[in-house]
Amino acid sequence: MPATTAPSRLGQINAAGDAKALFLKVFAGEVLTTFRETQVMMDKHLVRTITHGKSASFPVIGTAATAYHTAGTNILDDANGLLSKVKKNEKIISIDELLTSNVFIANIDEAMNHYDVRQPYTEEIGQALAQAWDKNVLQVAVLAARASATITGGDGGTKLLAGPAVETDPMVLAYAIRDAVTELYKKKVPQSATIYCAVRPTEYMLLTTNLLLISRELGGTGSFENGKINRVAGATLVMTNNLPSTNLSQVTGTNNTYHGDFTNTVAAVWCKGAVGTVKLKDLSLEMEYKIEYKGTLISASYAIGHGILRPELAVEISKAST
Repeated sequence: MPATTAPSRLGQINAAGDAKALFLKVFAGEVLTTFRETQVMMDKHLVRTITHGKSASFPVIGTAATAYHTAGTNILDDANGLLSKVKKNEKIISIDELLTSNVFIANIDEAMNHYDVRQPYTEEIGQALAQAWDKNVLQVAVLAARASATITGGDGGTKLLAGPAVETDPMVLAYAIRDAVTELYKKKVPQSATIYCAVRPTEYMLLTTNLLLISRELGGTGSFENGKINRVAGATLVMTNNLPSTNLSQVTGTNNTYHGDFTNTVAAVWCKGAVGTVKLKDLSLEMEYKIEYKGTLISASYAIGHGILRPELAVEISKAST
């Protein structure tokens, strides 16, 4: 038997160089794919990327006024009341501490060579970070509905008290969603704007039990057979387990407000400008072999923050009666 041999290393590029190079790239790709596939809130709010700093400012601009002009009147004379005084404000969103999802693989060769062993780790890391993002954004959406106006004299958020039947009667829930959409239109949301409504799986499936809501012959947009319903009263439905439902306390490491009492929250209805995200460090993956532990530490992380932008664009549907 020869003293040495030359194994075909699965992780090498063109049979040369780092024996782990391909493993790292495959792993990173799986994390990113899982992150994108499991996240539902990324495209439903405003996301801004910054290259440095600890926070970002979002300008909020009010509306202009109209006035009839009499021939000969000086428009530039403020005393004539023809100039609009457009009110302005700003919303500042801070970057939270680095959020991470980590796994340690003791038997690295087995983890790299057997994909059925490695796949669960990649999925868990991606899902953990995606779910954390969605949870915080939805909590902010509900908090936006409870917030006061950003511009003096403007509109704040709206909280609809629909009563306990909103959790058990599909038409009560549907009418509550209709009322929420109505509130947004009353606050001058353009009819061309996309309105979203986040509900938990229980409420989503409840809506599919009513033929008025899903039958295409009756104007519905769903299917009881497939358990699908697309829209109610013009609002695009988002089924998610991440809508808050408990009394949450502030979490160490957060520099924005995500906590509150959500025990009565049944649904959140909003337009894209209601919530904003500031992204300083996008999702990244690091892998390091720890010789002292005879294994590899794999860590995925991002540095972002979420906050309220325009509360008038958010409505909370509550099961409370008063």
